[in-house]
Amino acid sequence: MTDYQAGIQLLRKMLGTDRAEAVVQKFRSLSPVFEQEAVSVVFGRTWSRETMDLKTRSLCSIGILAALGRLNALHINFTLAMENGASLDEIVEVLLQTGIYAGYPAALDALVLLDETVKPSNKKS
Repeated sequence: MTDYQAGIQLLRKMLGTDRAEAVVQKFRSLSPVFEQEAVSVVFGRTWSRETMDLKTRSLCSIGILAALGRLNALHINFTLAMENGASLDEIVEVLLQTGIYAGYPAALDALVLLDETVKPSNKKS
């Protein structure tokens, strides 16, 4: 199995076939080369490693992405984390930890996005 195939398989496991395909298509529409690399490297070679479970990888990713202010990727990872078994309380705890080391503005931005992610009806038109 190639890294790309392993990445697709893992995305399907985490998101289901339809949502995984939507993510792949979104990446592909932006850049087919980016889509190939992201699926192969991120999911096929890194996320698929067995040393750390998917929930822990998700929570680590949330802290890093929040600290870096990468809100598009953070939104995706909030969904992945919940699909991988992380509770809302655990995600908030990671963001509290992020606030200590990366600053409260980074944590606040992430909390606002988390609220929008878990409560889509809160979005303003």
